[in-house]
Amino acid sequence: MRCDVTHFKCEIRDGIATVRLDRPERKNPLTFESYAELRDWFRDLHYADDVHAVVFEGTGGNFSSGGDVHEIIGPLTRMTMKELMAFTRMTGDLVKAMQNCGKPIIAAVDGVCAGAGAIIAMASDLRMGTAGAKVAFLFTRVGLAGCDMGACAMLPRIIGQGRAAELLYTGRVMSGEEAERWGFFNRLSAPDTLSDEAHALARQIAEGPNFAHMMTKTMLNQEWSMSLDQAIEAEAQAQAICMQTSDFERAFDAFANKRHPVFEGD
Repeated sequence: MRCDVTHFKCEIRDGIATVRLDRPERKNPLTFESYAELRDWFRDLHYADDVHAVVFEGTGGNFSSGGDVHEIIGPLTRMTMKELMAFTRMTGDLVKAMQNCGKPIIAAVDGVCAGAGAIIAMASDLRMGTAGAKVAFLFTRVGLAGCDMGACAMLPRIIGQGRAAELLYTGRVMSGEEAERWGFFNRLSAPDTLSDEAHALARQIAEGPNFAHMMTKTMLNQEWSMSLDQAIEAEAQAQAICMQTSDFERAFDAFANKRHPVFEGD
């Protein structure tokens, strides 16, 4: 998997890709260029055999302040409808690329996590935060609807319809402790251990059966629009496919011989 990117930081080590928004002086805002480059990187990730999990984090004590006020918000006020639609579809494509990349994504959230930054955290599979995290879906505070980049579809499934409606209507900040209590964060960490703990979780996942993880992520996404009967049938097919993998045989052999299985993702 390539890491020759321009508008964010990327490092791959031992099967874990670390993606960092790295403009700490501005609380790591997104630009037109970083949106597009992240979208393309996550699209390519689907085909990468050397990456098994992703940690998405910020720098300088903040995750991301969202779209840059001067580099995105200002120019948007001068665009035509056709240009605006191209932009909103492109930002949504980032979420779709994250959902379809086939790799578990862990967001490590400290400090400001607002607007599109909150969406990136939302679109991750797992979210780890700090008590000092400040999560805000603040679109309504700039005169826009809360229905941005899939928020009205995804956020209610994470924290519930009423809680999501409150955040999307008011644009208020959700504290780290509130986010953990509501289920947005899987757990809280201290700021100085957040990254290490997120990477430890990523390593635990990456050491598992990675083909099967891809199937789990696929089913978690696809079953939103299925009936229960359809979901059960889809999972029957997915599990039968996984039963043909070498990792399934390795797990059985390890269990039978009282060893810890070593998975290889095939």
